[in-house]
Amino acid sequence: MDQPRILLIGKNGQVGWELRRTLAPLGPVLAVDYPEIDLSDAAAARQLVLENKPTVVINAAAYTAVDKAETEPEKAQLINALAPGVLAEAANQTGAWLIHFSTDYIFDGAKTTPYVEADAPNPLGVYGRTKLAGDEAVRAVGGHHLIFRLCWVYGARGQNFLLTMQRLARERETLRVVADQFGCPTPSRLIAEATALALRQVLLAADAGAFSGTYHLAAAGSATWHEFAARIVGLMPEAERKCREVAAITTAEYPTPARRPAYSVLDCGKLKKVFGLELPDWEAGLRLVLDKS
Repeated sequence: MDQPRILLIGKNGQVGWELRRTLAPLGPVLAVDYPEIDLSDAAAARQLVLENKPTVVINAAAYTAVDKAETEPEKAQLINALAPGVLAEAANQTGAWLIHFSTDYIFDGAKTTPYVEADAPNPLGVYGRTKLAGDEAVRAVGGHHLIFRLCWVYGARGQNFLLTMQRLARERETLRVVADQFGCPTPSRLIAEATALALRQVLLAADAGAFSGTYHLAAAGSATWHEFAARIVGLMPEAERKCREVAAITTAEYPTPARRPAYSVLDCGKLKKVFGLELPDWEAGLRLVLDKS
């Protein structure tokens, strides 16, 4: 297999930062981010792909400020909805694969059993609606693509729930955390590792097109934000934290500009069936990030 040329967009994001490392053994990686590339500029996004002619385009960039999107719908639309379609068209034009990351927020949370890929989407806010539109744009192009739907992404760097809870636990005696929203806390490093492993299979396959499609990619098991927070605080050394209680509250007690799905647990059976990949339980994933045995 010739070494693929990989164009990674969003190198500074949680998943993108990890992808720079997991993709490196596969081939040369051209990694970019804002302001080198502005995904709200469709012409610039198209030109980036057409000029570099990569084997694989990976879009790990997105407008991810869920609440802020409610007041900036135009910006979210450009980056989340329109740019993926532009990248898909350019990738298809040059014969490249596109890997794109989606979100559990395309679902409304009305189910009480894990969502499968074929379940009908019904996003509750601007972020979910624009991400869904981006997924649909990628599929409409018809080129070779992998869309990975993610859930509750966090890691050891960037801005995320883990780091916020650790900071607050050092500052406050009591944390009040929502206990009626369920999801799959998933480390960005595991997402990046699974993505690289899936990509390698695609690049080696005789009929790579058979892999094209949408897959759920999340840690096994499920938790509420309260359960996740309690485990994070519990794994902090006593001397490092002021917090002595993680109190459970309802979504109604913590109103936000954007509505969140009450249940967005993802069934990742398709990923396991097609690629043989399965992420560990969310608690094991948390220990890996914190390097706790």
